[in-house]
Amino acid sequence: MSRPPLPPFTEETAKQKVRMAEDAWNSRNPAKVALAYTLESQWRNRAEFINGRENIAAFLTRKWDKELSYRLIKELWTYGGNRIAVRFAYEYHDDSGNWFRAYGNENWEFDDDGLMRRRIASINEHPIAEADRKFTWTLGRRPDDHPGLSDLGF
Repeated sequence: MSRPPLPPFTEETAKQKVRMAEDAWNSRNPAKVALAYTLESQWRNRAEFINGRENIAAFLTRKWDKELSYRLIKELWTYGGNRIAVRFAYEYHDDSGNWFRAYGNENWEFDDDGLMRRRIASINEHPIAEADRKFTWTLGRRPDDHPGLSDLGF
């Protein structure tokens, strides 16, 4: 299975890959998101180590069962060859209505078919007041005219 754009990345194709990932994650569809990863993909997400597409889908299911009204923005940090680094922020609330914003960085490594074989994510989060939310578009894909991270000062 091929998942363009393929490495080696240019600035344009790296930005496309980042936006495709953002769109997929904003779908909150674990099975769909997991298809972007190799069958034996390796993840580090905070302090959790996850191996394989099936385990990635299970992790994402658990994540979005507790991180409600999840909205994410990713931004290209740098790229080279078959690797892309991104920074991101997302907002969500828990089942008690408490809002949070998380910030992080990811390092991605792709195989020749454009599937991600390695994802290393470092993430920190803090509580926010609902009035301080910045990601307020209708659930799903972020509109093209919605500010990105740099535009928001993040």
